[in-house]
Amino acid sequence: MVYFSVDTEVTIQQRLPIIGSVLINRYPYMTIRLAIVMDDITAINVKKDSTLAMFAAAQQKGWELFYIQQPDLYLEQGLAKAIAQPITNISYNADDYCQLGEPSKITLSELDVVLMRKDPPFDNEYIYSTYILEAAEREGTLIVNRPSSLRDCNEKIFATQFPQCCPPVLVSRNNDLLKAFYLEHRDVIFKPLDGMGGTAIFRVKAGDPNLSVILETLTQYGSQSIMAQRFIPEITQGDKRILMVDGKPVDYALARVPAEGETRGNLAAGGSGVPQPLTERDRWICQQVAPTLREKGLLFVGLDVIGDYLTEINVTSPTCIRELDDAYNLDIAGQLMQSIEQQLKNN
Repeated sequence: MVYFSVDTEVTIQQRLPIIGSVLINRYPYMTIRLAIVMDDITAINVKKDSTLAMFAAAQQKGWELFYIQQPDLYLEQGLAKAIAQPITNISYNADDYCQLGEPSKITLSELDVVLMRKDPPFDNEYIYSTYILEAAEREGTLIVNRPSSLRDCNEKIFATQFPQCCPPVLVSRNNDLLKAFYLEHRDVIFKPLDGMGGTAIFRVKAGDPNLSVILETLTQYGSQSIMAQRFIPEITQGDKRILMVDGKPVDYALARVPAEGETRGNLAAGGSGVPQPLTERDRWICQQVAPTLREKGLLFVGLDVIGDYLTEINVTSPTCIRELDDAYNLDIAGQLMQSIEQQLKNN
């Protein structure tokens, strides 16, 4: 369970949780104030949660930390504010993984950095949150990732900016165009543009009698655009998640291998994670997208690669930190905090 406490007098000095072999929260003086906007922290999977790893890495550096939920962001007289809770004593102990202090109102410009880690759906409320975070950005707070890019870079469509990396792909709500794409490629993936975790993804093979009803359902009878991609057989070897920190790839990917009888490799859809080194093709794809990521202020991003093809670029709340850390004794969240620290120095 999570303990809610404001007893910070003793927690920093007397209670020193261990993550792996690393002693965290060792510094009594915190020089950077960081907040993370995320979903309910009491409902996370402690063994796998990437945002918890970010909190732990920031705590390792001795930073002052705050937890914010999306509904607690607000604008008042043009100032970006939030109801925030101090968070301390972060560990990977499932029964006692953090302590939350009393909530209080803060102005986001009082913080050095805010990480936006709210999971999709990417709905109007998400967009409104980016407006609030953008107001804080104008006041000098570093927002990771940049709010305007969170709005602009749809995780499916963004990948199409790099056609040299992608399989044949179509974005449309016109059923005639979608059917023509299907007839050309004969084995196609159809998916919504705002989904996550493998939800509502359909594979349609040649001669499938359900084509029309699938398109009607996904496009809501032509009122909503979707994506069509040529099916990539190499999905059987996994849908690789490649993490990028300030345009630089982590040297290893987590291949999410579909369960037997499944097309989707997403862990949420029953896939299993297989850590593996990046291939030369993986690194080439990373090189193709890196300059654009830096230009758009996308400091932490997850590329999805199947076989030789880039299929998505995840900018909202990429995961798989913990799995790769555990497999290769990495500290990916620590790399991210170093990049954030450098960004703050540069600004």
